[in-house]
Amino acid sequence: MSSALKKVLVPIANGTEPMEAVIIVDVLRRAGAEVTVASVEKDLRADASWGLKLIADTLIADCTQTTFDLISLPGGMPGASTLKDCEILENMVKKHADEGRIYAAVCAAPVVMLGPWGLLKGLKATCHPSVMDKLSLFATAVESRVQHDGQAITSRGPGTTMEFSLALVEKLFGKEKAKEVDGPMVRRNQAFGVF
Repeated sequence: MSSALKKVLVPIANGTEPMEAVIIVDVLRRAGAEVTVASVEKDLRADASWGLKLIADTLIADCTQTTFDLISLPGGMPGASTLKDCEILENMVKKHADEGRIYAAVCAAPVVMLGPWGLLKGLKATCHPSVMDKLSLFATAVESRVQHDGQAITSRGPGTTMEFSLALVEKLFGKEKAKEVDGPMVRRNQAFGVF
């Protein structure tokens, strides 16, 4: 993969799952991507889940003329629903997918956004266990921690967001860059176990 500058969009809203948004942004920036955090709210601040405040770089309306290499959608409720209801974001993601670019979603976002937008048809996808029963309405539901099919990359929730983000790095920059980013973070390779 080219080491040229890659542009990534991560939209946020009130109720966005902060771990998902922040980990996606952090890991992709460590890889050298130019990540734009865009608020779909009326101002840059989003009141994320768990009492955290997120400050975006810009408003989503200011991103419509930019071509991104990846659009990655964090979950969290009601954040995912708010993102889904943003017509500007929906149009951007659909155009992005039509142009053959990578799009990704974690937690509830595959079911709440990608499915209803028609972007999971004929694909294998995964999502948060709490909405897994709805995923089969839009895609072939699988319980993998990270699922890549076609242009879509999906994942399950806050606990899988690190490996999800590294999968995005690998897709954008290649396996060597993903290993380079992963090493210094001292991430455990085991899916479970703290001690």
